[in-house]
Amino acid sequence: MRVNNAVGPLRPSQAPVTANSTRALVDAVRRPLSGRQKAAVIVRLMVAEGSPVPLTTMTDVMQAELTEQISLMRRIDRVTLREVCEDFLAELEGSGLTFPGGIERALQIMDGHISPNAASRLRRMAGQNPDADPWERIAGLDADLLVKVLDEESTEVGAVMLSKLPVSKAAELLGRLPGERARRIAYAVSLTGAVLPETVKRIGHSLAGQMDAQPPRAFDAGPVERIGAILNFSAAGTREDVLLGLEETDALFAEEVRKAIFTFANIPTRIDPRDVPKIIRGVPQSVLVTALAAAKGSSVPAAEFILANMSQRMAAALREEMAGLGKVRDKAGEEAMSAIVVAIREREAAGEIFLVAMDE
Repeated sequence: MRVNNAVGPLRPSQAPVTANSTRALVDAVRRPLSGRQKAAVIVRLMVAEGSPVPLTTMTDVMQAELTEQISLMRRIDRVTLREVCEDFLAELEGSGLTFPGGIERALQIMDGHISPNAASRLRRMAGQNPDADPWERIAGLDADLLVKVLDEESTEVGAVMLSKLPVSKAAELLGRLPGERARRIAYAVSLTGAVLPETVKRIGHSLAGQMDAQPPRAFDAGPVERIGAILNFSAAGTREDVLLGLEETDALFAEEVRKAIFTFANIPTRIDPRDVPKIIRGVPQSVLVTALAAAKGSSVPAAEFILANMSQRMAAALREEMAGLGKVRDKAGEEAMSAIVVAIREREAAGEIFLVAMDE
C-alpha cells in the first residue's frame, strides 16, 4: 500500500485559507476517528490506488453505511492517514482466523462433517430470517438443482434468478437449458430493469424455501447409475436376465441402464485404441491372459481389440500363454474380465482415459 502516492483527497487545496481556518482544519482532522471513519479512509485509499475492494461480500446495509460515511468526509492529513493505515495493518497481522459470512458459506466449510438433515434444518432456519440474503444461499446450491428450478419456474422468475447469480454460474445454467427455453429467459433478462429490490428478495426467499423444503437425498447417484454399477459386476447371465425383466417393466429405464453399463464386451466401442496400453499396464499379466483366453461369444471382439492395440511382440507372447492355458473356467474368466473393467473405471476416474459416449 503506497501511502505517499495516494491521490484524490490527499492533494492540498489550491484555494487560499486564513491562519484561523488552517488551525481549525488541522484540529478537526486530527481528532480520533471512529471505526466507521477509519474503514472509509482505507476503502478510499484502496480505490485511489486501484486495488480491488470486494465490498459486495458485505450486506447491502453495511455497503450503504460505508458509502454514506465516505460522502460525509472531506480531508485528512498525512499523519492521520499513516496512523489509520498502521492500525489497519496491525489488525490484519493480529488476525489468527477468519470465519465465513452467511449460513451457506458455513455449510460449505462443514460439508461432509455434518449430516444432510442438520444442513437442511439450518437452511430452513436461515430462510425464516427476513434479513438474510436468500440469493447467497441459492448461489451455493448444486447446479443440477438450479437447472431444474430454471426449467420449471416461469420465464420471469428464471430471468430474475439468472440476474442474481454469479455470471459464471448463470452462464453454466443457461448452457444446460434447452435452446428455446434459454432464449426466452435470456430475452426476459432485458425486461427486469424495473423490478423492485423488494420483489427480487421475495422471489429469492420463495425459491430458497422451495429448495430447502426438499428432503435430503439418501443416495449420491441416481437409480440408473446405481443399478448400472451393480450390473457391471454381476455375472453375464444375471445381468442379461435383469435387463430383460426391466425391459418388460419399463423399457425406457432399461435403455438408460444399458447405456450406463460398461462391460468387457463394450471395450471395442467405448475405448480409444490408443488407451489400451494404459489400461493393460495396470492389470497383472496372469489376469490379462485369463480374461483373453476366456473370451467367447460377444467377448471375442473385445479380446481381439485389446491384442490388436498393443505391441506385436507382447500380443504374440500373450497368445502363446493363452494357448498353453487350456480351457478357462467360466467363473475365473468372468473375474478376470471384471478386473480389467475395474482397471478401466479407475483410469477413467483418475482422468487418464475417457470412455467414448454411446450413441443416443
